[in-house]
Amino acid sequence: MLDKIFKLRENGTTVRQEIIAGLTTFMAMAYILALNPDILSVAGASKESIFAATALASFFGCVLMGLLANLPIGLAPSMGLNTFFAVTVVLGMGHSYQFALVAVFLSGILFMLMSLFNIREAIVNAIPKNLKISLSVGIGLFITIVGLKSSGIIVGDPNTLLTMGELSNSSVILGFIGIAISAILLVLKVPGAILISIIAATIIGIPMGVTHIPDNFHPISASIGLTNQFVGFDWMQIWTFDMLIVVLTFMFVAIFDVVGTLIGVCSSAKILDKDGNVPNIKKALFSDAVTTTVGAAMGTSTVGSYVESAAGVIAGGRTGLTAVTIGVLFLCSLFFAPLFLIIPGAATCCALIMVGLFMLRGVVNIDFDDLSEAIPAYLTIIFIPLSYSIANGIMLGIISYVLINIAVGQYKKLTPMMVVLALLFILKFIWL
Repeated sequence: MLDKIFKLRENGTTVRQEIIAGLTTFMAMAYILALNPDILSVAGASKESIFAATALASFFGCVLMGLLANLPIGLAPSMGLNTFFAVTVVLGMGHSYQFALVAVFLSGILFMLMSLFNIREAIVNAIPKNLKISLSVGIGLFITIVGLKSSGIIVGDPNTLLTMGELSNSSVILGFIGIAISAILLVLKVPGAILISIIAATIIGIPMGVTHIPDNFHPISASIGLTNQFVGFDWMQIWTFDMLIVVLTFMFVAIFDVVGTLIGVCSSAKILDKDGNVPNIKKALFSDAVTTTVGAAMGTSTVGSYVESAAGVIAGGRTGLTAVTIGVLFLCSLFFAPLFLIIPGAATCCALIMVGLFMLRGVVNIDFDDLSEAIPAYLTIIFIPLSYSIANGIMLGIISYVLINIAVGQYKKLTPMMVVLALLFILKFIWL
């Protein structure tokens, strides 16, 4: 039955391989269960409610992605947009939590319309091959920095931007131990190497004081997340200029985060079609859009595809069974939250760093001999990690690609969609 639904043999995978991949991605994503409530609670909602909404929205999104698009992509509330939701819209602009939920809900509706009319699919397919490759490379560097930051190996510095963390710090030491374990297991070709590394680092972190074991378990009812947030939407300000700006911001960032993630992760999984396009892209984008709308109704910020899905891809995930596994684990987290939340960032950093290594492999396929292709690809690669945003990287890459090729008279390389995108991105940077 599973083979018929997910086409396992056709994709060269097995049930065991897919489940291990799902476990690996979930462990790399589980931090959202702790961070999303912390971030959104400053806007006035209870942590318990947000925790349940996060788990339920993630469960819904992952299962929908798996069954509808058959891709190994995990979905959860997007980091960055949840901060924009709480800090900028609610605290900074002075709007209510319900106002922000309406903006997320409306952006989800717009996503769905764009998906149904193939607008988002056309955007993805319009991106040149070299930019698609550079997205995968840039995301690899991005999640490497995320991993190094989560363990404290790399920290911020006002003088040099980044610097090495304190090597005597227990979290940093555990991070290096996890990296060493994962490196050795990968070289030895041990099945499930990344998952084993995360579990091993989590256990080693107990005597080191990095992994904190809770005294007891307190199951959280799934009903907590459904606190009638939908009825609490603030529709009174739907036609205001502030609503327009907030909806557009959610839409722009989310669209190109998910586009970059889908291309990057599917490229790593080597499941792009012969033209370099994501398979079932329309269904994948529609899944993302529907989940954002459902997530808003549950009470959480924009839900999107996660770059950490690359961890599962490297562990062997090739089909939607990986995504369904991730979703089931998010549902289980409602009742065993403390168990999942004990995994420290220092334990998952090894997975993200090694995944970054594998995603860098695509750089050899970029055409560096043609500078009109190489320069935009290079800008995409460096701006994703340095601006800490997939969306910024892809937008600057497309803008530079269009401007360079217009300047040198290579108009035939440009499609109308690419030109329109470049103009929209320029306007976005000016006005938003």
